[in-house]
Amino acid sequence: MATASSTSLEQDARALHSKGDHDVRPGEIAIGVIIGRTSEFFDFFVYAIASVIVFPAVIFPYLEPVVATLWSFALFPLAFIARPIGTQIFMKLDRRYGRGTKLTIALFLLGTSTVLVAFLPGYATIGHSSAILLALFRVGQGIALGGAWDGLPSLLALNAPEKKRGWWAMVPQLGAPLGLIVASALFAFFVSTLAPEDFISWGWRYPFFVAFALNVVALFARLRIVVTPEYAKLFDSRELTPSRVTATVKAQWRNIVIGAFAPLASFALFHMVTVFPLSWVKLYTQEDISTFLMIEVLGGVVGLAAIVLSGLLADRIGRRSVLGYTAAGIAAFSGFAPQLLNGGRAGEILFMVMGFILLGLSFGQSSGAVTSNFPKRARYTGAALTSDLAWLFGAGFAPLAALALTQAFGLAAAGGYLLSGALGTLAALGLNINLARRLD
Repeated sequence: MATASSTSLEQDARALHSKGDHDVRPGEIAIGVIIGRTSEFFDFFVYAIASVIVFPAVIFPYLEPVVATLWSFALFPLAFIARPIGTQIFMKLDRRYGRGTKLTIALFLLGTSTVLVAFLPGYATIGHSSAILLALFRVGQGIALGGAWDGLPSLLALNAPEKKRGWWAMVPQLGAPLGLIVASALFAFFVSTLAPEDFISWGWRYPFFVAFALNVVALFARLRIVVTPEYAKLFDSRELTPSRVTATVKAQWRNIVIGAFAPLASFALFHMVTVFPLSWVKLYTQEDISTFLMIEVLGGVVGLAAIVLSGLLADRIGRRSVLGYTAAGIAAFSGFAPQLLNGGRAGEILFMVMGFILLGLSFGQSSGAVTSNFPKRARYTGAALTSDLAWLFGAGFAPLAALALTQAFGLAAAGGYLLSGALGTLAALGLNINLARRLD
């Protein structure tokens, strides 16, 4: 039977720790987590940005711009729908062949699905088949993301000092703004330096090649940790081993549901301040899209600082309080903030800065909300499933719902989806006493 040591990549990763004893430190786990999450979120945002400024023109050029973007957004949640399926498939591989083999296959599938988008022929070349291919590649990304769960955030949380759990819980979330900053800046560069016809013809494809290269780097960085004997022993001692998905769901279904709703506000806000405003600016204003992409870079920097602040606040007042207060803030934000997008450059910047402050504070502790809700024996698989469902319910349909509501009822209606996420979080925190105790 093959094991996690069967690949040359894993052997190379082990070699880095072959000399002498190696103590396991939270800081080292954090580096692997940040690299891995930055790579995954970069892939995510490259596709998300392209779904606004590329795919409507390349895949759906025969439709009106708003309708074309809605169809592009209809393909967007396919990755989130496929993600739980990927989790189930790759958990079986994990149990049979080991975490390293599972991670290698998953990240190569993710990189391959992403780079294939770069070679995608447009509607002008193969007609409706281009949309079918894009949908297949998107499903491939989702299945791969389900398998990319490495358990490192859970391991980090379990090894964090008791009074610093909020601080270490925010570390995995740093990958989101970092991925956004790099992806937005890269697209802004190509949009601003190329003629529009050149960008639509070939320029948009380069960020997808970059995504594949980052996946390779992230793969080695994560293997360097998960396949070493010290970490393998620590995973086992912490009971961070894959359990059967069906058995985990049967035993932990209540925790999975509550855990999926606890971070719903931040996951809903996630796309409301990244993908949706980009679509609004593209469709309803005359603003240069590269300028707004740089505003998103600014938002990413603000979000990065807010995530760090969330760790400090969680250790001072409790993670549940941070999630509850920010959910209430997001609910208030949903009532007026979307209209700021119609207020010119100043309104856009204010919307992005306020949104990313709230996003950073809430999203910074959403990882902790997921991992804290399970007993150790079910944490590895349970945390993966809970994250899958939280992204599906909170974020997967957010761009489509927000744009459809805006098109039908105006900008104020876009806050409705965001409000539902905030109410979901408040309900989860208020109704589940056991979850509340674990979060504090």
